[in-house]
Amino acid sequence: MFTFKINEYITEGENIIALEMWKPADGEYSIGFVDWNPLPPDRNMGVFRDVILEINGGLKIRSPFVHAKVNKKSLDAAELTIQAELENNTDKPINGVLKVNFELGILEKEVNMKAGETLSCTFTPDEFKQLKVENVGLWWPHDLGEPKLYNLDVQFVSGNDIMDKIQKRYGIREVTSYIDDDKNRGFEVNGKFILIKGGGWVDDLLLQDTKKSVKAQLAYVKHMNLNTIRLEGFWGKDDVIYDLCDEEGILIMIGWSCEWEWEEYLLKPVHPKYGGPVNKDDVNLIADYWSDQILWLRMHPSVFVWMMGSDKLPIPELEQKYIDLFKKYDSSRPYVTSAGGVGSDQNVIGEAELVSEISGITGMKMLGPYAYTPPVYWFTDTNFGGAYGFNTETCPGPNISPLASLKKMLPSENLWPIDKEYWEYHCGRNAFQTLDRYTTAMDARYGKSSGVEEFAFKSQIMNYELMRPMFESFVAHKPKSTGLIQWMLNSAWPEMYWQLYDSYLQPNGAFYAVRNAGNAVHAIYRYGKDDIYLANNHLADASNLTVKIKLYDINSKEIHAGEWKGDIAGNTSKLVYKLPELEVLTDVWFIDLRVYDEQSSEVDNNFYWLSMKKDVLDYEAGSKLEWAYYTPSKEYADFSALSRLPKVKLSYDYKFEKDSERGKISLIVKNPSESIAFFVFFDVVDAETGEPILPIFWDDNYISLLPGEERSYNAYYFLADFNDKAQVKLKAWNVEQELLK
Repeated sequence: MFTFKINEYITEGENIIALEMWKPADGEYSIGFVDWNPLPPDRNMGVFRDVILEINGGLKIRSPFVHAKVNKKSLDAAELTIQAELENNTDKPINGVLKVNFELGILEKEVNMKAGETLSCTFTPDEFKQLKVENVGLWWPHDLGEPKLYNLDVQFVSGNDIMDKIQKRYGIREVTSYIDDDKNRGFEVNGKFILIKGGGWVDDLLLQDTKKSVKAQLAYVKHMNLNTIRLEGFWGKDDVIYDLCDEEGILIMIGWSCEWEWEEYLLKPVHPKYGGPVNKDDVNLIADYWSDQILWLRMHPSVFVWMMGSDKLPIPELEQKYIDLFKKYDSSRPYVTSAGGVGSDQNVIGEAELVSEISGITGMKMLGPYAYTPPVYWFTDTNFGGAYGFNTETCPGPNISPLASLKKMLPSENLWPIDKEYWEYHCGRNAFQTLDRYTTAMDARYGKSSGVEEFAFKSQIMNYELMRPMFESFVAHKPKSTGLIQWMLNSAWPEMYWQLYDSYLQPNGAFYAVRNAGNAVHAIYRYGKDDIYLANNHLADASNLTVKIKLYDINSKEIHAGEWKGDIAGNTSKLVYKLPELEVLTDVWFIDLRVYDEQSSEVDNNFYWLSMKKDVLDYEAGSKLEWAYYTPSKEYADFSALSRLPKVKLSYDYKFEKDSERGKISLIVKNPSESIAFFVFFDVVDAETGEPILPIFWDDNYISLLPGEERSYNAYYFLADFNDKAQVKLKAWNVEQELLK
């Protein structure tokens, strides 16, 4: 961040400041999109953050910061330390008083500054007893509690003049990190283990995200029961994303992008272990970059970890500079040298072991996969990206959007059959500029599609089926599993790859798979293990629960029923039921899981479709490097029998309501038939244009209804996003599309 003193250039009347711009040259450290999408032709040239004219009395207060040490037993007390940077921009000494109102108390300290001096002014609980606070609300990630925020007002007064003042918000919270016996890193917030569940965030391709867009996307994050976004690069054209994450209780994992670690993206030779910044000038430049980022963001309780590298390590000289900066400016949160490297001998992405000479192992893993991966992988893999440790970026493959988005993205004449030139232009780059692995698996598992409508709908089934077990496996295996970042959360432009919702804000099937997997109390089928786990994703214990397990064949006939009753401690998962070996099963069968609380109210619903023909991974195929990118299959599951499900006609009733900001849909849908209604998709469209109303927040979607079952669903949307005439559209695997009257 740049600050220019312009006093001597200001004249009476109109003043103009002109900045000459040019796009980053090859080898320069700037914003980039790696292999996620095409590179903008101008490489994001220009000023994309606010230009601010500051007027003060010659003294500037910069980057106030509140650091908390929380009482982890009472969880309502803490010791605070408050720090602010002061800059005397005059050629004379300044004497005055720094006044701090932190809502829980008021502090003052005399400060004497030399001409041109910059210093850190710190208030400690040893000096000021007011900083030992009690009966306070802590800041929590939203899935563990409320993200309480307090106001901070800082002023510098000299004589009777307020020379500068600044107002911020802060949260009282403490983040710690640990390395377990298996050398995997985990995190705790206020002394409580938290399973990190998130997605990789990226800004709009032209860096033009609006506050409205960011707010909608973070609402999606919470709606999916995710607690984290990972920023590979310091995204955000302003403070909006950070302020909103503070308000909403969403954690931010932030650090440098691998854009600077690989020659094909940085466009200059790089070190195989340390990436681009290795010479003295680069090291000093990047250290200055880092200093600016710390001072900019350290106030935000949502920022829980600093990531000094992505795919590689910082060179020791640079790492030491980072560590010195942390000691000076921010010792309140953990820092990690790289997003990869767990078990050092398992490093398959790069060519050198990721063990720092200074800080040792990272405890994080980046072992993929990134392309098509069947459900069984996540519960059975113990060497790569499976459910152990902290997987900093992974996914089960492409996430193709619903049909409405495909029609916006592609010319109509190139929609079907798949025109590779057009479709792959909207994929990732390099190894991920193809849908071949995905479409091969889809054709083998669900049958070839006859048109783009069928293909798009099958894609949502694949999106859901492949994404749910990735998250459920990490939930089931906690605390052995400590973190999971879906690569990615969103897309910078219209895309087919790595997204839970697209750039139009259209959720795909994976969106609701993730939401389902994160339910507060959740029953999970473990692929490859044939058992049922129960997860409690909140801190409070849950008592007198009932889990009901029912199995159905392809004819919708119930072939087994089981039940478990008991309690589960907060923030834990455990085995509750082992499925019996059944000799008589059809080619495709179903598992229906329900969880009921002590009032017999349903609190969780989970429905699986399974094949007697199993997905078989091909461990002999491919190198370790290939396994880090995708998961070779020897055999595919066979869901072709789903085509034998009889057509079903659903009955329904719904109503629209609205307040000043939101529209709400209350939908009751019933399956009066004797067959399962499989994979029912609800959509809300503009009655005049037929276009989806977005963003949209259903409490569940892509659901299945048992014979004779009736269920209620709700959704909301923002009234500003459409013309006040909405309709519900419904479609399922064996239900014809219908616009509800």
